[in-house]
Amino acid sequence: MNKFTFHNPTRIHFGEDQINKISKEIPENAKVLVVYGGGSIKSNGVYDQVKEALGNHKWYEFSGIEPNPLYDTAMKAIQIIKDKNIDYLLAVGGGSVIDAVKFIAAAALYDEGDPWDMLVKQAKVKQAIPFGAVLTLPATGSESNSGSVMTRDGNKLFFGSPLVYPVFAVLDPATTLSLSKRQISNGVIDAFVHTVEQYLTYPVNAKIQDRFAEGILQTLIEEGPLALTDEHQNNLDIRGNIMWSATLALNGLIGVGVPHDWATHMIGHELTALHGIDHARTLSIVYPAVLKTCKEAKHVKLIQYGKRVWNLTNQNDDALIKEAIAKTEAFFQTMQVPIRLSDVDLGKNDIDAILTKLEQHRMVALGEHQNITLDVSREILKMAI
Repeated sequence: MNKFTFHNPTRIHFGEDQINKISKEIPENAKVLVVYGGGSIKSNGVYDQVKEALGNHKWYEFSGIEPNPLYDTAMKAIQIIKDKNIDYLLAVGGGSVIDAVKFIAAAALYDEGDPWDMLVKQAKVKQAIPFGAVLTLPATGSESNSGSVMTRDGNKLFFGSPLVYPVFAVLDPATTLSLSKRQISNGVIDAFVHTVEQYLTYPVNAKIQDRFAEGILQTLIEEGPLALTDEHQNNLDIRGNIMWSATLALNGLIGVGVPHDWATHMIGHELTALHGIDHARTLSIVYPAVLKTCKEAKHVKLIQYGKRVWNLTNQNDDALIKEAIAKTEAFFQTMQVPIRLSDVDLGKNDIDAILTKLEQHRMVALGEHQNITLDVSREILKMAI
């Protein structure tokens, strides 16, 4: 196991009727800006719960955060912050809303030029407005980590800072009951790929992290398909297990002391930016191709993955690895997401544009060994057709 320092300061309130906890979490004298997306929280009752919890607070609201949050939209919220002297933020929604609030929290106090430099130049975040989150779509883990992805002019980029951890997060599985099957599928796939990008690399004898990761994967494999059935559509136990899995997949716990991959995410970001494909669906398209292209480098962990996660018993290593990848693809298909570029009407003629964006964003040495060059990324994309 590699050396590490682990600290996650986000306080989690999990379970039904926990939204009322925000009344105690946010200082009574704070001026709060509630940030949310397209307004679904008004039809599913979440908005009313937040409104009641903030009854003794001075608060304002800002809506319209997109599924892939845009810089220009976030900057509009910053103007409200300045006009109203806002000193606390509350994100109500999924990962995109929380990502946007992380950017807003830091950008509102950024005084060294264009806040976009935090992403394009990795300029250091020196201060940020404190904020909490009410999660309504489990997927990204943004409710309990320090990273954010924002989009501007077709460029989808990442930034992170210890200063943009949420102070607290409310995880009420009941808030997810109004999600569409597409949103459920996307969330499960996002959490699954977050987990394997930290687990399916090469062994460093990190037994605890491996076992945690395998437990998350098996939970998603068991619960994900059930959540798509009419029979279990209102099952809070299933929704709760998926919600907690998504948080644990990217709150730092399984990623300490182990190598990370993230090649699938970097390539996937370009597919979203160029073609508007849902983030999770870019992952389901790219990840099997990464496994096939990089199966030699991932050989040992692929065997472990096949045996421990899929309970495979094939004595031939190559056959076991092939079956493990096939099982992964079959699971993705069960979750009703694409597994090929051709499934979303893309093909070999679209590869060069993706590679151009990867090069533009300096994504030329990806993967746990930093050896996924542009040529290797080309092979991955060809494999994904």
